[in-house]
Amino acid sequence: MDFKDKIEYFEKLAHDPKDPSPWQALYFDRSVPFNEQAKAAFLYDSGLGTRQFLLPIVRVTARLSIMLIQLLKVFTPRRWSSPKLLHRFLYWGMKYWITPEANYLILRHFTLGSEILQFVKDNVDGAQELAMNPLKPKDLHAVKDNLFLDHDLNLFNFVIRLNKAIKEQGLKVEKVEQPDFSAISLEEITYPDFRRKWMNFLDLATAIEIFTPVYQLFLTDNDFWRASNSLQFDEVIGIYTATIINAPEKLVALNNKHPMIPLTTLRAGFRLLLHGYSTEVLHATLVQMKKEQMNRMYA
Repeated sequence: MDFKDKIEYFEKLAHDPKDPSPWQALYFDRSVPFNEQAKAAFLYDSGLGTRQFLLPIVRVTARLSIMLIQLLKVFTPRRWSSPKLLHRFLYWGMKYWITPEANYLILRHFTLGSEILQFVKDNVDGAQELAMNPLKPKDLHAVKDNLFLDHDLNLFNFVIRLNKAIKEQGLKVEKVEQPDFSAISLEEITYPDFRRKWMNFLDLATAIEIFTPVYQLFLTDNDFWRASNSLQFDEVIGIYTATIINAPEKLVALNNKHPMIPLTTLRAGFRLLLHGYSTEVLHATLVQMKKEQMNRMYA
């Protein structure tokens, strides 16, 4: 399944100078690198009525739920959790309630994140032996296999293993004259057709807000805090990448700016949306640089 039709939608959308579409303006803007299909899908999804009218209500309800569940966790066994049930619930919600555009953006996020971590590893001399667990789901069924939880674990384990090697073996994250872009794929990521029925009406932002307290409910308090704090690491991975490609200005779209000062879990849904955006921009930047390197090689 691809989303070329969404590109066509914005390309052919009539422009009324007295009532211009903000989503069309953002689509045509090229100031920030972003995969064209993903950008069209994201902006189309963002323009849905649920985001405008349902999201404000859902966001307040979700944050109240997070506070209530936090209190509930005080009276439940500290180690109680059911990640398998959680991921089956997430799979069910994604399949039957979320728009195809949102499902596409969610699944591709895991692939982009895995490729970015692999890029960093490939370009730190001596880090090639670090253990990795790349996540590249092929369809929604992959969600059932603890996909979201493993994504969070991958990030923390990578940062810990890399920096232990830096400390113990003297490795360095530094500028690379000719970076190895082999981990960064140029081909479009496609999936089997997602379900598109009348029930698949939830946009990405609204769905994330709904799923956040559900995520909290089915995990231990420690697991949920770790998942929330993983959103602080956009800046960390961005700095590693910008150092390698010697382009600190590429951090413009990374937004937390304070990885050592964790925020509360109340804004986790919104921050997760920003995390997805940052990943898209960082990966698109690497794709752009890979193409430039290839053009120089074959010029």
